[in-house]
Amino acid sequence: MPNINFDFTGRTVIVTGAAQGIGLEVGRFFQAAGATTFLVDFDGDLVESAAAEIGATGIRADVSNTEDVERAVALAVEKSGRIDIIINNAGILRDTVLWKMTDEDWEQVLAIHAGGTFKFTRAAVPHFRAQNYGRIINVTSYTGLHGNTGQANYATAKAGIIGLTKTSAKELARFGVTVNAISPNAKTRMVASIPEDKMAYLTAQIPMGRFAEADEIAPAIAFLASEESGYITGTVLPVDGGISM
Repeated sequence: MPNINFDFTGRTVIVTGAAQGIGLEVGRFFQAAGATTFLVDFDGDLVESAAAEIGATGIRADVSNTEDVERAVALAVEKSGRIDIIINNAGILRDTVLWKMTDEDWEQVLAIHAGGTFKFTRAAVPHFRAQNYGRIINVTSYTGLHGNTGQANYATAKAGIIGLTKTSAKELARFGVTVNAISPNAKTRMVASIPEDKMAYLTAQIPMGRFAEADEIAPAIAFLASEESGYITGTVLPVDGGISM
């Protein structure tokens, strides 16, 4: 884990898609920095195990389900008295070329990525407005700006998250809430499914010559979640080794 220079004591954070990968490492970072941390994931057993490992609280929830989302936010507020930071990281892949893509492939990916981001943001806003403070960090992707063969659904969802980030930033700024996104390029379960030859090609396109480790993404998110970043909103921060240059 990178050195921790942030202090989130007294802050409550929810991280979605947090049973493993980037989400878990982000949760680990915040927990170590003093936050009251809630990990949310569809896999209840895995998220509870992950939460126990880092000293956080695990919540089983489907981010595309409004009732689940509202329950997760309410539970965090009930247990900690507040909610300060939402990290919208949950995502799935259903890759195939668009002429073979089913309605279900399309709808599930948009429902988890874009729908989950919207629903957690909406659920947190009343609490943010009441305390005149909040931080939202959404996870988007290089693919959302540039597209990728076999990922029409994913690219659309990630592009939508960028639009949602900027619109939310404009609407919520007057309430002391910042909304930003990161575009990471890290070793994750999704990346692990890429064939070896394509992985070699993709790695060669990265100026730094490698994918990030999942825990290298956490400090960038922590910065955008910090009080020190209070004048930054509506931005998309690439954490990608230069591939988006």
